[in-house]
Amino acid sequence: MTSASSVDPGSPVSPTLLGEDDDDEPVVRRRRSSDVVRVVSARKPVHERVADIWRARELLVNMVRTEIRVKYKSSFLGMLWSMMSPAMTLAVYVLVFQVILKNGIPNFVIFLFSGLLLWNLFQVGVQTATGVVVNNAGLVKRVSFPREILALAAVGSASVFFFFQACVMVIFMVVLHTSPAWTLLWLLPVAMVPLLVLASALAIFLAAVNVYLRDTQHLIEVLVGAAWFWACPIVYSYQSSVAPKLVHHGLTWLYFLNPVTPLIMTFQRVLYALVTAPSTVPPHPVEHLLPSWGWFTYLWADGAVLGVSLVLLYIALVVFGRLAGNFAEEL
Repeated sequence: MTSASSVDPGSPVSPTLLGEDDDDEPVVRRRRSSDVVRVVSARKPVHERVADIWRARELLVNMVRTEIRVKYKSSFLGMLWSMMSPAMTLAVYVLVFQVILKNGIPNFVIFLFSGLLLWNLFQVGVQTATGVVVNNAGLVKRVSFPREILALAAVGSASVFFFFQACVMVIFMVVLHTSPAWTLLWLLPVAMVPLLVLASALAIFLAAVNVYLRDTQHLIEVLVGAAWFWACPIVYSYQSSVAPKLVHHGLTWLYFLNPVTPLIMTFQRVLYALVTAPSTVPPHPVEHLLPSWGWFTYLWADGAVLGVSLVLLYIALVVFGRLAGNFAEEL
């Protein structure tokens, strides 16, 4: 901890908050009113911050529960909204893309929902976490705890909503008499883990940056809520709509720089399961909807995303640790 400039004996002094020590506790020094104060942030090693988060895991669980209760407090339908909301969103997309625009994808409801299921978890977790430190300014200033838990709780609550939306997905599949690729069901958790790590990395990083740059929250609403969504093969088929154009120009690799893309395609391969289907556009008898990859390709792609996400998570923890020491002053 770096102290303020030296104080002459007998000079009038006043208490000054310099930052936080290694235990995230405020440190007070006494200074003259004319002295210059240097604010120094806490710089715990990443492994110690991870250990602190693990020790506070019970607090994390309680924060997730609180987030869910607050979200549906005084609501007549309560938790049912977490199931009705994606169903109504799905109905709008189906009306636009299958009834009006007639994209011709068989069982478009299942195709769309298999992508939306994973995307909603990512979008809600990242967008909610971006403003979570600012929204909990009073708690951050008064209570000592690993601040990263606030961002992780946002991702955790999004994961709970994911479970209820998955129940809606099962209902749709039963009603429409469709079945997943049973032999590939194990790929679902394989795709879930990288997504949770990626969402946690972005959540922690953006939550810290938003304390200093408040426009970050509004920017993320546009980038994640709109631009990033259309960069993923959710309402359109990668194999039939994107791949032919990219392969022709040798730019297939560019599309897969989006780390969410292979994870969504994994969910589509398992839940939608139709690699090819009869074409509604003559003279092509068969339409290719999903890549004809084997399970190893999906496993390799998801593993690559996991590796990148772990690196991003490490960077996010480093940045958060550097910025967290001055949260009290900025808030």
